[in-house]
Amino acid sequence: MQQKRNIQIIEWEDLDKRKFYSFGVFMTMTIRATVYPATLIRTRLQVQRGKSLYSGTFDAFFKILRTEGVRGLYRGFMVNTFTLISGQAYITTYELVRKYVSQYSTDNTVKSLVAGGSASLVAQSITVPIDVISQQLMMQGQGEHLTRFRIKSKADGGKPDRMFRQTRDIIGQIFAADGFRGFYRGYVASLLTYIPNSAVWWPFYHFYAEQLSKLAPSDCPHLILQAMAGPLAAATASTVTNPMDVVRARVQVEGRTSVIETFKQLIVEEGFWGLTKGLSARIISSTPTAIVMVVGYETLKKLSLRPELVDSRHW
Repeated sequence: MQQKRNIQIIEWEDLDKRKFYSFGVFMTMTIRATVYPATLIRTRLQVQRGKSLYSGTFDAFFKILRTEGVRGLYRGFMVNTFTLISGQAYITTYELVRKYVSQYSTDNTVKSLVAGGSASLVAQSITVPIDVISQQLMMQGQGEHLTRFRIKSKADGGKPDRMFRQTRDIIGQIFAADGFRGFYRGYVASLLTYIPNSAVWWPFYHFYAEQLSKLAPSDCPHLILQAMAGPLAAATASTVTNPMDVVRARVQVEGRTSVIETFKQLIVEEGFWGLTKGLSARIISSTPTAIVMVVGYETLKKLSLRPELVDSRHW
């Protein structure tokens, strides 16, 4: 018999799907725009050799801001917005798999783990090509010497850089060098990073929220507890999966083909400490991401409840 939970989870069958998807697009776009600068910084930190360019997260932030301006923190952002598609695919897969697994198990940890991993598998199949392109764009400017592809500048006789021209230029270079497979470079590394990350995040999120609800006053809004649980789960998942995230970034940006060889070279060159590269940036980016995502997602589900269920959920 499953133990009664203090925080009741809104399941797939409780939702008005039309409202859910309409509000979901806006929520996903807001989250992407909020955390993109930290994602860009994390990528540059992970790809650099040692501390050749930046000494840390804040050093990277101020150097990029000083030399490239605010626009530098959003290199590749417009391409990255196409991950809205994968975001919707992720949400749908997560909720549907939770519903399917509930037929065989009432344990919330099992449902969250299986659904989280499955959702990430589907989403990454859509996201990786977008990531490959946007990461190459992220590395332009101060980090362009660390990547294989460079955008043509005015000095090369090209026209002034424009967003779509830069994107088309990078896509053409990737296809010319690696063909269609080039857009899925690092796919295995991405799966090894994000499937465990997603599978770990959801069970810990529900676990932390439930534990906090036992410590908080009975009249404390559940949304506050969930907003606190999100960053805790994100920090836990980020710490567990960061080594593979470093390997994934290098495979995709440097054009490597072997996850194992990349991992070995990282250990040889920078020791096990190299596996923590970008972790602080990842946690910093995941904290606001988790807060915005949790508040947005739980609010989205509350707003999308079928009318007859609205009064049955504690807010």
